[in-house]
Amino acid sequence: MDSVASITSKEFGLFRDFIYAQAGITLSDVKKPLVSGRLAKRVHFHRLRSFNEYFKLISDPANTGEKQIAIDLLTTNETHFFREPKHFDFLKNVILQKRAKGRPFRVWSAASSSGEEPYTIAMLLAECMGNDPWEVIASDLSTKVLKQAQSGCYNMQRASEIPRPYLTKYCLRGTGDHDGELLIARELRQRVRFMQVNLTKPYPDLGQFDVIFLRNVMIYFDVQTKKQITDQIYPLLREDGYFIISHSESLNGVSDKYSAEAPSIYKKK
Repeated sequence: MDSVASITSKEFGLFRDFIYAQAGITLSDVKKPLVSGRLAKRVHFHRLRSFNEYFKLISDPANTGEKQIAIDLLTTNETHFFREPKHFDFLKNVILQKRAKGRPFRVWSAASSSGEEPYTIAMLLAECMGNDPWEVIASDLSTKVLKQAQSGCYNMQRASEIPRPYLTKYCLRGTGDHDGELLIARELRQRVRFMQVNLTKPYPDLGQFDVIFLRNVMIYFDVQTKKQITDQIYPLLREDGYFIISHSESLNGVSDKYSAEAPSIYKKK
């Protein structure tokens, strides 16, 4: 294959159907160059002649590893520490102030990407809850970003996103071979449990949560998939639990099982 632009409309349709079936993600026609660019390297790697041959490769049950690589490449993972900070202000000043005492406070970061969101949550809980028990579950579909998240290691440029009190208390500056990097402190990393979860498939036994973050994900789903996911999440929230989505998202026309408490912050009815 000489050019990544040689993906045909029919081939693009195959991968569009593939990622919808695997992850519920809807790709419009304008995403054709993105699909071409991201998968071209794998077509070259396997010395294949077309995207169609690559599709046949990942469709073979014997090639589950390559199938996961394709899923990783076709999912978008963009995040940063303390993203949409009003959500964390609400968590600190409202939710944690009203929490039930005597039970572990549990949060699920349901689209954790490379880990910035769950570590932000962990910093805040460690700061606000003292010796009270708490736990953060972090999940994503992409095994590639989960591996990065578990390492807790980030480029030092990310440090500017973290408030200085949290930075000095919960992050370490890399030295030697790790110069220019920051590492989330071990005691914080040990409190975050990462796992692979496909939001559109049956979930593992996760227990119930006081707060579920599912931000900047539903913009990639059609209404039917949004309804499916919000229905699956509903029983995982405790009776007084909160469901937090992105400021660019809404549950209007998706579910009436949640009441709006603040912009993009909902509570289980």
